[in-house]
Amino acid sequence: MPEFEADETALVVVDVQNGFCHPDGSLYAPPSGDAVEPCVSLVERALAAGARVVYTRDVHPEGQFDDNHAYDEFARWGEHVVEGTWDAELVDELPAPDHVVEKHTYDAFHQTDLEGYLDAHGVHDLVFCGTLANVCVLHTAASAGLRDYRTVVVEDALGYIEEGHREYAVEHADWLFGETATRDDVAFA
Repeated sequence: MPEFEADETALVVVDVQNGFCHPDGSLYAPPSGDAVEPCVSLVERALAAGARVVYTRDVHPEGQFDDNHAYDEFARWGEHVVEGTWDAELVDELPAPDHVVEKHTYDAFHQTDLEGYLDAHGVHDLVFCGTLANVCVLHTAASAGLRDYRTVVVEDALGYIEEGHREYAVEHADWLFGETATRDDVAFA
């Protein structure tokens, strides 16, 4: 059972936003909607224990991909979570976090203040949940592992499009750069 010292730990809740988790969202997937309650339960436990809680928000400014030649999320996924829209907002069920990171790619460390925030608060251990398991969760968790944070992906608090995507992300995280756990396994001390 992974145990975490609350003052050295952050729960990172990835992209639990209307666009992905609400039935009216532009990229809604039912398993992402199903992940909201497990994420909220982890947030409540982390906050009660005194661990940091960080939310990421995937936000795309108008025209972000206009001049790109290879990386274009709108070409792959269609227009989604555009800056200033309801789609880009966090779901209402989430309690207030300690910090929110706006990101413009799959990786929440890429050109954001996430690493600086974690380092400034003495965080060494990161517990991940959210959506999509094999996209933003996996890329952000892998980036954390490469930065030498203890990285744990909570396998039963992940949204996905197909079950195989979740399984791939969990297996990849466990094998290559981190650990996996279930919600019941995570303990904040």
